Amino acid sequence: MPHARLRLVAGVASSIAIAGIALVPALPSNADPDIEQVQAKVDRLFHEAEAATERHHDAELRLDELRADLRDLRADEAKQQKRVDALQAAVDRDLAAEYEGQTISATGRMVVSGDPATFLSELTTLSTYRDIQARSVDELDRESKALQIRREATEESADDLAETEQTLAKESKEADAKLAEAKGILGDLKAEERARIAAESSRGNSTRLPDDVKASGRAAAAINFALAQLGDSYVFGAAGPNAWDCSGLTMVAWGQAGVSLPHSSRAQQGYGTPVSSDNLQPGDLVFYYSPVSHVGIYLGGGRIVHAANPSTGVVISGVFSMPFSGAVRPG
Repeated sequence: MPHARLRLVAGVASSIAIAGIALVPALPSNADPDIEQVQAKVDRLFHEAEAATERHHDAELRLDELRADLRDLRADEAKQQKRVDALQAAVDRDLAAEYEGQTISATGRMVVSGDPATFLSELTTLSTYRDIQARSVDELDRESKALQIRREATEESADDLAETEQTLAKESKEADAKLAEAKGILGDLKAEERARIAAESSRGNSTRLPDDVKASGRAAAAINFALAQLGDSYVFGAAGPNAWDCSGLTMVAWGQAGVSLPHSSRAQQGYGTPVSSDNLQPGDLVFYYSPVSHVGIYLGGGRIVHAANPSTGVVISGVFSMPFSGAVRPG
């Protein structure tokens, strides 16, 4: 589930994408350089917000793992504590039993039998008993050390969890700030300038359903779902049903094919067989930037379908329209 604080609808940018694409022609070659600079800055801020969101997804996955580990460690520690308590009680009983049956002289020393045979028998019994008792004490010592190791592991895991929770808050705050800055820049522009930026942002992207995608099996199921979302809005942290971020779209699309993926572009890179850029097949997940912060689904013909950014939403783009960093074949 996406983090509630990251479900921010980029209303200004989405409106630009809808109105600008339909009504405004593409920027002429002699476009105002200031507008081009503004567009570049907005695109950069959108990508930085996306990168922060994807790091947030990574932290969420890490947090889930840490919480599960901490639960297991605490349960293990409780079991170990019971073992130590039981051993301690047994050793205490043995010590008490050893001295209960002994006769003590006025000097405080144990009185043993004067008969040699009886004395040797008592000595052998006492020696055996103390050997058993020593082993019990040794076992108690080992189990107590094991308990301490478990306690330290639990404390370390708890510290990691707290640190990860701080990371979640930090990445959420950064994503919010980058998005707010981009929206502020767009809001300060005139309507015509905003429309021109939207038109330029749409260059090279398409929301038209292609009729030449050749895929089968699970790849076809994933592709068909993703293509059905063309034109949907991009919302940081979203995973449907009508808005998506990049890894949310790929996660749900491949989920339709029965393949479970995490909500993180970086983590998704580990869920499949790596493939080279010249061996891509429809359905492959394609990753971008370093470190990875964006993902799309390959359609064939040098194209991907992806949730691009708040300006363009879910579109079809060129496979090398962003810095390529790798690809995997899920399943």
